Amino acid sequence: MDSVNYSDNAMNIKYIVELNEEEKNHLNKLLTKGKSSARQLKRANILLMADLRKYQDKDISEILNVGTATIYRTKKKFVEYGLTEALNEGARPGMPRKFDANQEALLIALACSQPPEGLCRWTLNLIADKFISLSDMEVVSTETIRRRFKENDLKPWQKKMWCVGKMNADYIAQMEHILDLYAQPENSMEPVVNFDEAMKQLVSDVNSPTATKPGQVAREDYEYKRVSVANIFMFFDRHRGWRKAKATQNKKAEDFAQCMKDLVDIHYPDAHKIHVVMDNYSTHKAGSLYKAFKPEEALRILKRLEFHYTPKHASWLNMVEIEIGNMNQQCLDRRIPSWDQLHSELAAWEARKNEERATINWMFNVDAARKKLTRAYEQLNQS
Repeated sequence: MDSVNYSDNAMNIKYIVELNEEEKNHLNKLLTKGKSSARQLKRANILLMADLRKYQDKDISEILNVGTATIYRTKKKFVEYGLTEALNEGARPGMPRKFDANQEALLIALACSQPPEGLCRWTLNLIADKFISLSDMEVVSTETIRRRFKENDLKPWQKKMWCVGKMNADYIAQMEHILDLYAQPENSMEPVVNFDEAMKQLVSDVNSPTATKPGQVAREDYEYKRVSVANIFMFFDRHRGWRKAKATQNKKAEDFAQCMKDLVDIHYPDAHKIHVVMDNYSTHKAGSLYKAFKPEEALRILKRLEFHYTPKHASWLNMVEIEIGNMNQQCLDRRIPSWDQLHSELAAWEARKNEERATINWMFNVDAARKKLTRAYEQLNQS
């Protein structure tokens, strides 16, 4: 049972879990395979039992032998951040246990070792489980481990991209092509536009907030539920200091095609050629325009576009990733209950940023890449 203490005010908040068919299937497969951690399987059971209020929290607590704080956190994570976050909620508050010198050395050795077979990196949960199996400690929280890592400046889950594996010729060729494109001087007739997609969950109050008198603290209902999941297409032109965030219900080929049409006909009607930098996602293809439009229209649009793809697993090369981070932090880091409000908030955010002509000072070029990635370049001639 959980030892976490929440204030009575916080624990009165009710989060409504409504799973779609895809989420239900995913959770049932997770439970059937039984290969996940016990904590993750327990959260999966919580979500399935809480779906559409099939069981009350007290019933879930008794059946699963789990504390109400865990049920609360799991439902809250699902409503506010989605299924993945709800299943992998990790930090467990509480007083950290003190390590002796041997235990500290063991923890550091684990962090610097190779992860278990079949896994690409250590996580706090994995290290906690492994540490317990190798030491005489019966319980250790991920928050305790996180603090120890911070004190020792250890981040075993992070890797610098240029230190991972071997960059082949195709990767370097694509990287240099993108960096060379970024180095070209501004040309209004041939703008360079970065493009990518993001996701935002819409979350609403079950009951409308209570009206208050002037000077009184605002009163909000403590019950929330997920309304929908929005896809956000993001355009970014650093030379122009311009961005466009377009929220859609889907991110299918037809949605991508409409974005490209908007780019040509609305955002850059006078440009001769628009260079679009993006990842090699399945819908980011010329064929998507032929799925959405008649051949004559698709060809007309494509004649004004030139696609430039970043290498696989190299999203750091796409400047729009930085702008998506700005959008998430400056505009979307809160509950947004409706599509109308999402469209309104995004429009206000992009208008303000565009008026400021906020841009990115991109410093990494081909020369810097060849200096930084010397070993990768040397391996090209040896292969």
